[in-house]
Amino acid sequence: MRQHDECIQKSSADAALYDRYAASIFAYARLHTSSSEDAEDVMLEVFTAALEQENLPALTEKQQFVWLRRVAYNKLVDRYRRSAHLPVVPLEQVVETVRHEEALTPEQVILRREELEQLYKAVSKLPLVQQQVLQLRFGEGLQFAEIAVLLNKRETAVRKLCSRTLALLRMIYNQQ
Repeated sequence: MRQHDECIQKSSADAALYDRYAASIFAYARLHTSSSEDAEDVMLEVFTAALEQENLPALTEKQQFVWLRRVAYNKLVDRYRRSAHLPVVPLEQVVETVRHEEALTPEQVILRREELEQLYKAVSKLPLVQQQVLQLRFGEGLQFAEIAVLLNKRETAVRKLCSRTLALLRMIYNQQ
């Protein structure tokens, strides 16, 4: 009987935790995902992790929120890393690229490929954080404020890092 009462108490504490923070975690996830469904998935992953965490009820409300927010941040970073391997390109962009590529002569195609290879080599020489900033800014089209949240940095620091990265990339690219 005592075990049943403990289970009920834990269940009500879990429900209270969800009721208290679900909207905030969802809003945070929604800022960094492309759809409400993705934000809901992140939120559910966060609260699943919370259910598995045994010492979470012992923390203060503020500590619980900080813990949940940190887990949400980590889940978003994990999603970004997984999605970076499988980029999604809009069909319109593919069609436009194909039309543009078809208009090029074989010599222009070869020159373009060589330029892209040089660019990829130059980017691969950059430190990982600089590569991430370039990918997030130009590959994903994120704003500096969004990148700052994902990288856990200040927006001004991300702006400076991006500017310095582009300058370094130009220097590397020109040396090749």
